[in-house]
Amino acid sequence: MRRITLTRFLIEEQRNRNVIETDLRLLIEVVARACKSISLAVGKGALAGVLGSADVENVQGEVQKKLDVISNEILLEANEWGGHLAAMASEEMEHPYAIPHRYPKGEFLLLFDPLDGSSNIDVNVSIGTIFSVLRCPEGVEQPEEKHFLQAGTEQVCAGYAVYGPTTVLVLTLGRGVHCFTLDRELGSFVLTQRDLSIPADTKEFSINMSNMRHWDAPVRRYVDELLAGKSGPRAKDFNMRWVASMVADVHRILTRGGVFMYPRDAREPSKPGKLRLMYEANPMSFIVEQAGGMATDGHRRILSIGPQSLHERVAVFLGSRHEVDRVTRYHADA
Repeated sequence: MRRITLTRFLIEEQRNRNVIETDLRLLIEVVARACKSISLAVGKGALAGVLGSADVENVQGEVQKKLDVISNEILLEANEWGGHLAAMASEEMEHPYAIPHRYPKGEFLLLFDPLDGSSNIDVNVSIGTIFSVLRCPEGVEQPEEKHFLQAGTEQVCAGYAVYGPTTVLVLTLGRGVHCFTLDRELGSFVLTQRDLSIPADTKEFSINMSNMRHWDAPVRRYVDELLAGKSGPRAKDFNMRWVASMVADVHRILTRGGVFMYPRDAREPSKPGKLRLMYEANPMSFIVEQAGGMATDGHRRILSIGPQSLHERVAVFLGSRHEVDRVTRYHADA
């Protein structure tokens, strides 16, 4: 069987469909190489002394793990010199990262969550990297935070890597979603699934049930129906799955369907949600929609939200279309 590497896939997309520019192709390859480096660090774990806390807080007020810091540095160093980027922004950094003057600049903006699911690092559960690519506005020489504040519909590319039993890279260029698996002997990502599709119906849901008492009434109504099973209004049994790593939960949904929910929390009523719009919700929503799914904040399509700040938070409901539509209608009813 012919094996198609990520590089070959991107070149063929550029040559045959003319849907990808040279600089964007090279940018994706650089991000993929950085993900390979992160995968190697994750795989060594305690052998490389990378587990545990770094004893510093990020801009979110969260204590960083050593691998958070390492992953962030890997992505910055890999991407700063290639000439494809105008600037970068990371969930772990308060302000955008300017490309050093000694390097050429490109027309794209890169945003990333360097290591999603940090609470799972020390217990050897799947974690990952999420990234999103935007165009820098025309004529901007020194990008600032405001130039990153584009709706998710403006993304030209989004993807994530999962560091689990195998390392996979999932990618969309706005024409479907494709999955690549890291061949450790070859040293390359190889195409293993084309055009992933999320079933419209599902019997699986993903949510942190320990926060149930803090949810708004529409979310409680929806989850109560799922828990009621065959004897309830939905007349079927649902299974709950929760990894506490968004990349792992979303990858399961892309593979076999499901609905992922991270609603707002009454413990922090001033915050509309927990997940970050620019680093997590937008790229994952782009991927999910490209796979035939749906993504809302309970009221609006996530990709249509006009961001107000680089680290803005948002509630997230994404996955199988019929279930996301139902929980969104419950919010409207309320």
